[in-house]
Amino acid sequence: MATSVRQFICLTDNYGVLFHDSATGATASIDAPEAAPILAAAKEQGWRLTDVLLTHHHADHIQGVPRLKESFPELRVCGPAKEASQIPFLDVLVGEGDYVSVGSLRAKVVETPGHTLGHVAYHFDEEEIAFCGDTIFSLGCGRAFEAPYEVLWNSLMKLAAFPGETQLYCGHEYTEANARFALTVEPQNPVLKARVEEVAKLRAEKRPTLPTTVAAELATNPFLRAEEPSVQATVGLLGADPAAVFAELRSRKDRF
Repeated sequence: MATSVRQFICLTDNYGVLFHDSATGATASIDAPEAAPILAAAKEQGWRLTDVLLTHHHADHIQGVPRLKESFPELRVCGPAKEASQIPFLDVLVGEGDYVSVGSLRAKVVETPGHTLGHVAYHFDEEEIAFCGDTIFSLGCGRAFEAPYEVLWNSLMKLAAFPGETQLYCGHEYTEANARFALTVEPQNPVLKARVEEVAKLRAEKRPTLPTTVAAELATNPFLRAEEPSVQATVGLLGADPAAVFAELRSRKDRF
Protein backbone atom coordinates (compact mmCIF):
# COMPACT_ATOMS: atom_id res chain seq x y z
CA MET A 1 0.00 0.00 0.00
CA ALA A 2 1.39 3.39 -1.02
CA THR A 3 -0.32 5.34 1.74
CA SER A 4 -0.29 5.33 5.52
CA VAL A 5 -2.47 7.38 7.86
CA ARG A 6 -1.63 8.13 11.47
CA GLN A 7 -4.37 9.68 13.60
CA PHE A 8 -3.90 11.01 17.15
CA ILE A 9 -5.44 13.43 19.64
CA CYS A 10 -4.33 17.05 19.82
CA LEU A 11 -5.47 19.62 22.39
CA THR A 12 -8.56 18.07 24.02
CA ASP A 13 -10.67 16.48 21.29
CA ASN A 14 -9.10 17.62 18.01
CA TYR A 15 -7.58 15.00 15.74
CA GLY A 16 -4.17 15.39 14.25
CA VAL A 17 -3.64 13.32 11.12
CA LEU A 18 -0.50 12.52 9.17
CA PHE A 19 -0.95 11.27 5.62
CA HIS A 20 2.15 9.58 4.19
CA ASP A 21 3.12 8.60 0.65
CA SER A 22 5.59 5.73 0.94
CA ALA A 23 6.53 6.00 -2.75
CA THR A 24 8.09 9.45 -2.32
CA GLY A 25 8.40 9.90 1.43
CA ALA A 26 6.12 12.93 1.37
CA THR A 27 3.97 13.47 4.47
CA ALA A 28 1.14 15.92 5.03
CA SER A 29 -0.33 17.10 8.29
CA ILE A 30 -4.06 17.52 7.88
CA ASP A 31 -4.68 20.77 9.75
CA ALA A 32 -2.35 21.70 12.58
CA PRO A 33 -4.19 21.88 15.90
CA GLU A 34 -1.07 21.51 18.04
CA ALA A 35 2.54 21.23 16.92
CA ALA A 36 4.02 19.01 19.63
CA PRO A 37 1.87 15.90 19.04
CA ILE A 38 2.26 16.29 15.27
CA LEU A 39 6.04 16.50 15.51
CA ALA A 40 6.13 13.58 17.95
CA ALA A 41 4.01 11.40 15.65
CA ALA A 42 6.17 12.24 12.65
CA LYS A 43 9.33 11.44 14.59
CA GLU A 44 7.91 8.15 15.84
CA GLN A 45 7.06 7.11 12.29
CA GLY A 46 10.33 8.40 10.85
CA TRP A 47 8.43 10.67 8.46
CA ARG A 48 9.53 14.10 7.24
CA LEU A 49 6.74 16.66 7.02
CA THR A 50 6.47 18.17 3.55
CA ASP A 51 2.95 19.61 3.47
CA VAL A 52 0.12 20.94 5.57
CA LEU A 53 -3.42 20.81 4.20
CA LEU A 54 -5.64 23.25 6.07
CA THR A 55 -9.41 22.93 5.94
CA HIS A 56 -10.43 26.26 7.53
CA HIS A 57 -9.22 29.22 9.54
CA HIS A 58 -10.26 28.36 13.11
CA ALA A 59 -7.37 28.58 15.54
CA ASP A 60 -7.70 24.99 16.73
CA HIS A 61 -6.92 23.89 13.16
CA ILE A 62 -4.08 26.23 12.20
CA GLN A 63 -2.23 27.35 15.34
CA GLY A 64 0.45 24.67 15.10
CA VAL A 65 1.68 25.79 11.69
CA PRO A 66 4.37 28.33 12.74
CA ARG A 67 6.17 25.82 14.94
CA LEU A 68 5.92 23.13 12.25
CA LYS A 69 7.53 25.59 9.82
CA GLU A 70 10.33 26.19 12.29
CA SER A 71 11.06 22.46 12.34
CA PHE A 72 10.58 21.97 8.59
CA PRO A 73 11.42 25.27 6.81
CA GLU A 74 10.51 23.87 3.38
CA LEU A 75 7.03 22.91 4.56
CA ARG A 76 4.35 23.86 2.03
CA VAL A 77 1.08 25.10 3.54
CA CYS A 78 -2.09 24.76 1.46
CA GLY A 79 -5.45 26.17 2.43
CA PRO A 80 -8.65 27.82 1.27
CA ALA A 81 -8.16 30.86 -0.92
CA LYS A 82 -11.38 32.34 0.45
CA GLU A 83 -9.84 32.45 3.93
CA ALA A 84 -6.38 33.70 2.95
CA SER A 85 -6.89 36.91 4.90
CA GLN A 86 -7.47 34.85 8.04
CA ILE A 87 -4.59 32.40 7.50
CA PRO A 88 -1.45 34.52 7.05
CA PHE A 89 1.03 31.71 6.36
CA LEU A 90 -0.52 30.06 3.29
CA ASP A 91 1.86 29.14 0.46
CA VAL A 92 -0.75 27.62 -1.85
CA LEU A 93 -4.31 28.96 -2.11
CA VAL A 94 -6.91 26.45 -3.25
CA GLY A 95 -10.58 26.37 -4.18
CA GLU A 96 -13.27 24.23 -5.77
CA GLY A 97 -11.93 21.82 -8.38
CA ASP A 98 -8.25 22.47 -7.69
CA TYR A 99 -5.88 19.58 -7.12
CA VAL A 100 -3.15 19.30 -4.52
CA SER A 101 -0.44 16.67 -4.35
CA VAL A 102 1.28 14.98 -1.45
CA GLY A 103 4.15 13.27 -3.18
CA SER A 104 2.53 11.02 -5.79
CA LEU A 105 -0.90 11.24 -4.13
CA ARG A 106 -3.45 13.64 -5.59
CA ALA A 107 -6.49 15.19 -3.93
CA LYS A 108 -9.34 17.17 -5.40
CA VAL A 109 -10.32 20.23 -3.40
CA VAL A 110 -14.03 20.40 -2.57
CA GLU A 111 -15.41 23.63 -1.16
CA THR A 112 -17.68 22.86 1.81
CA PRO A 113 -18.80 26.22 3.23
CA GLY A 114 -21.08 26.47 6.23
CA HIS A 115 -18.98 25.96 9.34
CA THR A 116 -16.81 28.72 7.88
CA LEU A 117 -17.36 30.53 4.59
CA GLY A 118 -14.23 29.18 2.91
CA HIS A 119 -14.04 25.68 4.41
CA VAL A 120 -12.62 23.00 2.11
CA ALA A 121 -12.23 19.23 2.12
CA TYR A 122 -9.53 17.18 0.40
CA HIS A 123 -10.71 14.09 -1.47
CA PHE A 124 -8.06 11.52 -2.36
CA ASP A 125 -10.28 9.54 -4.72
CA GLU A 126 -7.83 6.76 -5.62
CA GLU A 127 -7.07 6.15 -1.95
CA GLU A 128 -10.79 6.34 -1.02
CA ILE A 129 -10.04 8.90 1.69
CA ALA A 130 -11.45 12.37 2.37
CA PHE A 131 -10.26 14.83 4.98
CA CYS A 132 -13.33 16.85 5.95
CA GLY A 133 -12.34 19.16 8.78
CA ASP A 134 -15.36 20.34 10.73
CA THR A 135 -18.04 20.03 8.03
CA ILE A 136 -19.09 16.52 8.99
CA PHE A 137 -18.52 14.38 12.05
CA SER A 138 -19.52 10.82 12.74
CA LEU A 139 -23.25 10.99 13.56
CA GLY A 140 -23.11 14.77 13.34
CA CYS A 141 -21.98 17.89 11.52
CA GLY A 142 -20.33 21.19 12.31
CA ARG A 143 -22.14 24.25 13.52
CA ALA A 144 -23.06 26.74 10.82
CA PHE A 145 -21.03 29.62 12.19
CA GLU A 146 -20.56 31.70 9.05
CA ALA A 147 -23.31 30.76 6.59
CA PRO A 148 -27.01 29.84 6.57
CA TYR A 149 -28.03 26.27 7.35
CA GLU A 150 -28.88 25.65 3.69
CA VAL A 151 -25.30 26.34 2.67
CA LEU A 152 -24.01 23.74 5.13
CA TRP A 153 -26.66 21.27 3.92
CA ASN A 154 -25.43 21.64 0.34
CA SER A 155 -21.86 21.04 1.50
CA LEU A 156 -22.87 17.89 3.34
CA MET A 157 -24.58 16.64 0.19
CA LYS A 158 -21.30 17.05 -1.68
CA LEU A 159 -19.57 14.78 0.83
CA ALA A 160 -22.49 12.33 0.83
CA ALA A 161 -22.05 11.93 -2.92
CA PHE A 162 -18.59 10.39 -2.51
CA PRO A 163 -18.47 6.60 -2.98
CA GLY A 164 -19.85 4.73 0.01
CA GLU A 165 -16.54 3.12 0.91
CA THR A 166 -14.78 6.49 1.19
CA GLN A 167 -13.17 6.90 4.61
CA LEU A 168 -14.02 10.23 6.21
CA TYR A 169 -11.49 11.76 8.57
CA CYS A 170 -13.04 14.51 10.70
CA GLY A 171 -11.59 17.22 12.89
CA HIS A 172 -12.91 16.17 16.32
CA GLU A 173 -13.85 13.20 18.47
CA TYR A 174 -17.49 14.15 18.99
CA THR A 175 -19.20 10.86 18.15
CA GLU A 176 -20.41 9.88 21.60
CA ALA A 177 -22.13 13.24 22.15
CA ASN A 178 -23.52 13.19 18.61
CA ALA A 179 -24.95 9.73 19.24
CA ARG A 180 -27.11 11.02 22.10
CA PHE A 181 -28.76 13.54 19.79
CA ALA A 182 -29.06 11.08 16.89
CA LEU A 183 -31.05 8.70 19.09
CA THR A 184 -33.60 11.42 19.79
CA VAL A 185 -34.20 11.70 16.04
CA GLU A 186 -34.31 8.01 15.06
CA PRO A 187 -34.61 5.92 18.23
CA GLN A 188 -35.80 2.89 16.24
CA ASN A 189 -33.05 2.91 13.59
CA PRO A 190 -31.37 -0.50 14.10
CA VAL A 191 -28.16 0.51 12.32
CA LEU A 192 -27.88 3.61 14.47
CA LYS A 193 -28.48 1.64 17.66
CA ALA A 194 -25.73 -0.80 16.70
CA ARG A 195 -23.37 2.09 15.92
CA VAL A 196 -24.11 3.72 19.28
CA GLU A 197 -23.21 0.48 21.06
CA GLU A 198 -20.01 0.23 19.04
CA VAL A 199 -19.11 3.83 19.85
CA ALA A 200 -19.68 3.32 23.56
CA LYS A 201 -17.37 0.33 23.55
CA LEU A 202 -14.66 2.15 21.58
CA ARG A 203 -14.73 5.16 23.87
CA ALA A 204 -14.74 2.99 27.00
CA GLU A 205 -11.49 1.55 25.65
CA LYS A 206 -10.24 5.08 24.82
CA ARG A 207 -10.14 4.18 21.14
CA PRO A 208 -11.10 6.50 18.27
CA THR A 209 -14.45 6.28 16.53
CA LEU A 210 -12.92 7.71 13.35
CA PRO A 211 -12.50 7.38 10.48
CA THR A 212 -16.06 6.67 9.50
CA THR A 213 -17.36 5.98 5.99
CA VAL A 214 -19.87 7.67 3.72
CA ALA A 215 -22.04 4.53 3.75
CA ALA A 216 -22.07 4.38 7.56
CA GLU A 217 -23.04 8.04 7.84
CA LEU A 218 -25.80 7.75 5.25
CA ALA A 219 -27.31 4.97 7.36
CA THR A 220 -26.98 6.63 10.76
CA ASN A 221 -26.20 10.36 10.67
CA PRO A 222 -29.44 12.34 11.05
CA PHE A 223 -27.94 15.35 9.27
CA LEU A 224 -27.51 13.29 6.09
CA ARG A 225 -30.96 11.73 6.43
CA ALA A 226 -33.20 14.78 6.08
CA GLU A 227 -34.98 13.11 3.15
CA GLU A 228 -36.04 10.14 5.29
CA PRO A 229 -39.73 10.17 6.32
CA SER A 230 -38.83 8.97 9.81
CA VAL A 231 -36.51 11.94 10.31
CA GLN A 232 -38.97 14.40 8.80
CA ALA A 233 -41.74 13.11 11.04
CA THR A 234 -39.62 13.57 14.17
CA VAL A 235 -39.24 17.29 13.50
CA GLY A 236 -42.84 17.74 12.30
CA LEU A 237 -41.88 18.42 8.69
CA LEU A 238 -43.08 15.34 6.82
CA GLY A 239 -42.77 15.93 3.08
CA ALA A 240 -40.84 19.18 3.49
CA ASP A 241 -37.78 20.33 1.58
CA PRO A 242 -34.83 18.34 3.01
CA ALA A 243 -32.88 21.60 3.42
CA ALA A 244 -35.62 22.86 5.74
CA VAL A 245 -35.59 19.57 7.66
CA PHE A 246 -31.82 19.83 8.02
CA ALA A 247 -32.14 23.41 9.27
CA GLU A 248 -34.58 22.32 11.96
CA LEU A 249 -32.29 19.43 12.97
CA ARG A 250 -29.24 21.68 13.18
CA SER A 251 -31.18 24.26 15.17
CA ARG A 252 -32.30 21.57 17.61
CA LYS A 253 -28.75 20.26 17.95
CA ASP A 254 -27.52 23.80 18.67
CA ARG A 255 -29.82 23.82 21.69
CA PHE A 256 -29.36 20.18 22.68
